[in-house]
Amino acid sequence: QVQLVESGGGLVQPGGSLRLSCATSGSIFSISVMGWYRQAPGKQRELVAVIRKRGSTNYADSVKGRFTISRDNAKNTVYLQMNSLKPEDTAVYYCNAATPGRDYWGQGTQVTVSS
Repeated sequence: QVQLVESGGGLVQPGGSLRLSCATSGSIFSISVMGWYRQAPGKQRELVAVIRKRGSTNYADSVKGRFTISRDNAKNTVYLQMNSLKPEDTAVYYCNAATPGRDYWGQGTQVTVSS
């Protein structure tokens, strides 16, 4: 079992920044990929960024150059640094942990970009 707890969401003006955190616990040794997803109202959940066990990363085209995924192994935490935020980034952001057996999800954190 893997537990995920997100934090760091909130209301920010366009052009602003936020950093999301995802604290992991449990069988973290089994995690192969960590990722951030988001779901806007009326839309499907979409991939934002992933970081693999060896450190390689991938990003959705819509966030490339603005968002950065990283991790602190000592704190068992994955981060999503979001810069130059746009209103279309408004969504509930979910942390995901992929293991050979199943995926685990956090409870989600709301990010609202509005003036």
